[in-house]
Amino acid sequence: MNQSWVEPVSLAGWGVRLVPLELGHAAGLADAAADGELWTLRVTSAPEPGQETGYIAEALATPDRVPFAVLDEAGRVLGSTSYHDIAPEVHRLEIGYTWYRRSVQRTHVNTACKLLLLGHAFETLDAGVVGWRTDNENFASQRAIERLGARKDGELRHHKLRRDGSIRNTVMYSMLADEWPPVKERLTARLRQR
Repeated sequence: MNQSWVEPVSLAGWGVRLVPLELGHAAGLADAAADGELWTLRVTSAPEPGQETGYIAEALATPDRVPFAVLDEAGRVLGSTSYHDIAPEVHRLEIGYTWYRRSVQRTHVNTACKLLLLGHAFETLDAGVVGWRTDNENFASQRAIERLGARKDGELRHHKLRRDGSIRNTVMYSMLADEWPPVKERLTARLRQR
């Protein structure tokens, strides 16, 4: 973990809480991934049944990753997300490894999480840019990132293995610090209307 710039933190608002991921979230992650059998999707990072502890341990051991459990107000685990590919020398980080239980997909949850993470990145950490990357076949993720107001930077061809062993292209997006204020205003207005 990059202790010099990005450290674990708890963030809350709009009916969701982001808390540092820990081994105690394993059962909640299992329940969340079971809502929709998310591990069967080629384009998600949700853990397979029985692999939740390993998933958490790997996330916590990755040097440039700060993982979160996503909770509702009652404390039920909705999924997980992370800051990753943290580059303090250029004040860049990415948001990814994001997945949610099927029953909260296409609700306010993703917008709320991204608003909290972007606000912390730009307003507290003074990030110059926040990036995203997604599978070229994950069209739902691409639409969600674009709805946030991120710009498509391009595609890395033949970039990474999927869980099924096939090779994916990776679509890259970013948002600069000076693009954040109008995005914040628009996303906040969207959440107020829910």
